[in-house]
Amino acid sequence: MTTLEVIAPLERPITGLQPDVLPLLEMRDVTKRYGGFVALNKMNFFVGPNEVVGLLGDNGAGKSTLVKMMSGINPPTSGQIYANGKPVHFNCRADSEAAGIETIYQDIALVDSMSITRNIFLGREMTNTWGFMDHDAMTAKAIEILGSAVQISGIDDPNKEVGFLSGGQKQAVAIARAVHFKRNILLLDEPTSALSVRETEHLLAYVRDLKAQGTSSVLVTHNLYHAFQVCDRFVVMSHGTKVYEARKEDTSIEEVTYHVIRT
Repeated sequence: MTTLEVIAPLERPITGLQPDVLPLLEMRDVTKRYGGFVALNKMNFFVGPNEVVGLLGDNGAGKSTLVKMMSGINPPTSGQIYANGKPVHFNCRADSEAAGIETIYQDIALVDSMSITRNIFLGREMTNTWGFMDHDAMTAKAIEILGSAVQISGIDDPNKEVGFLSGGQKQAVAIARAVHFKRNILLLDEPTSALSVRETEHLLAYVRDLKAQGTSSVLVTHNLYHAFQVCDRFVVMSHGTKVYEARKEDTSIEEVTYHVIRT
């Protein structure tokens, strides 16, 4: 494998792109402070319909802070969040879920000791007339999800414990959960870091398939080759601010790499 040659491109003003249509999610001048430390500083970011956005940058750039803000885990210190053009306040995960956002973290956030079915419906269990969990209904729905929503190789039993699955299969279960609950935006925080080459290709194929079905994604990754396979637009962060933004057709992997490593 040859080493990628990084050549400094012509300097362009980093004014930030403006959405062509009403964004599904938009962050305007969001700032996050922890005491005297500024993790995000007047960050502007948006996700449009049927779009995959690559969120890039080195460690400590503020990517995970922004993802946690979009997930409702870390409310902004200042600034405003909009969902479908309306101002919203994300103070918890339930708030972001209500706006149609699902997050798949690097550690996947599944319960290994529970079955695939229980993980899919965790916190959103189906109940019967008397308010008890309807295990039969959830199992039947899980079989339908595994067979149609997302094809998961090697899984034929929804009662199998998640702890026995491979990393790629766990990611697929998390994506299947997001697809079933009709999320508009899928946030993927370093999803390929623990996956094999084959599992990574499957995950990237899922992202492309979801876009075709109308689900937008934000892909946080250090692997620019993966980003260029699926992303429509790239946002590069450094020290809590946006330092570069471009659509795929207006840039190159060399130029994006330059902006990632220069900071």
